[in-house]
Amino acid sequence: MALDARTITAIADELADAERDRTTVPLLSARYPGMTIEDSYAVQNEWRRRGIARGRRPVGRKIGLTSKVMQVATGITEPDYGAIFADAVFDNGAVIEHGQFSNVRIEVELAFVLADALHGPDVTIFDVLRATEYIVPALEILSSRIELPGRTIVDTISDNAAFGGLVYGGNPIRPGGTDLRWVSALLYRNETIEESGVAAAVLNHPATGVAWLANKLAQHEDRLEPGEIVLAGSFTRPMWVEPGDTVLADYGPLGTISCRFI
Repeated sequence: MALDARTITAIADELADAERDRTTVPLLSARYPGMTIEDSYAVQNEWRRRGIARGRRPVGRKIGLTSKVMQVATGITEPDYGAIFADAVFDNGAVIEHGQFSNVRIEVELAFVLADALHGPDVTIFDVLRATEYIVPALEILSSRIELPGRTIVDTISDNAAFGGLVYGGNPIRPGGTDLRWVSALLYRNETIEESGVAAAVLNHPATGVAWLANKLAQHEDRLEPGEIVLAGSFTRPMWVEPGDTVLADYGPLGTISCRFI
């Protein structure tokens, strides 16, 4: 790590203020040019620790930047992860306040709900499939507390991997219920199709992203616990949404998810 504990705390304070005030802060990578990936995870972990201290209940993790379309869209070439709290999870059909987020975008994903713990290193996709209770369609709401132009991986990780919220629904399936690589989705905004994709875009198999996460968490002396929700990564580009927009994702046999922003 290149940054000291005082600086890590100051950055976490700044991001907490931005989240509260629904604003954005200047790029960390520009202000702290020596900042490392481990520094940025330290910032994120401080943010997560504070959330738990305030009574927020952690329910899972998100994985980001796992597909080529997302890496091209952001200019970042490696995956990252962030934390999910229960108060950021919305039911299918939810009406959601747009103003609680910043730079609001939607991604199409699969969510893995674990029956067993996953503790790296050396977790494989077969371990993931054995540990998964079911998989369900999901939408991730992206929210950026750090300005977008010029972001690097350290900005994104420090910003809790740009996680804002999660909407899930449709038809849950068992891991062996279908070929997960070929799960596809059509993403609509206000009845107009904007994006489409296939889950194989996520590292050739969405379970690969979950295995990556378990192994990465092991480097930070952490693991995935039974019952946790893991967002495996987007297989479409992020879609911008505005107040008044209705979003629907059609997963074919796996059903649909919708939400409306007000």
